[in-house]
Amino acid sequence: MRAMMMVVGVAATLVGCGKGGEQQQAEQQAAPAAEAAAPAMTGATHEVAMEFDGKVGSFVPAELTIKAGDVVKFVVKSGPPHNVAFWSDSIPAGAADVLNSTMKETMAPLTGPLKVGMGEAYEMSFAGAPAGEYKYFCTPHLTFGMKAKITVQ
Repeated sequence: MRAMMMVVGVAATLVGCGKGGEQQQAEQQAAPAAEAAAPAMTGATHEVAMEFDGKVGSFVPAELTIKAGDVVKFVVKSGPPHNVAFWSDSIPAGAADVLNSTMKETMAPLTGPLKVGMGEAYEMSFAGAPAGEYKYFCTPHLTFGMKAKITVQ
């Protein structure tokens, strides 16, 4: 009798602490649907160098054409700090919401973080981005001409 009570107690504890099979199955089925709703980085990765020589700042290449879903990796090559900031009036309609959702560690809307170390990188996905031109700049080096353009096809 004592052994039977222990088995019932352990079973009751496991059922109370765990989730029922039906609930677990429903959550497992819902998880792929939630993942599918979020834009994924599915395309090619393009690298853009961020450079500053004390007189001129530049993104290399200054013009880049990508497909929606591609990833752009901005890499500090010289003269940090650098960041990537998009002009809200120089991107396609509806693009601000997409960029704000895919840009991580932002300092402000449409503005990526400052990268201060040589070789540091900032990656962002253009998944779900509308086709058109995306003009951007480096906040600390804008007065030194550090601006560029990405065209999403």
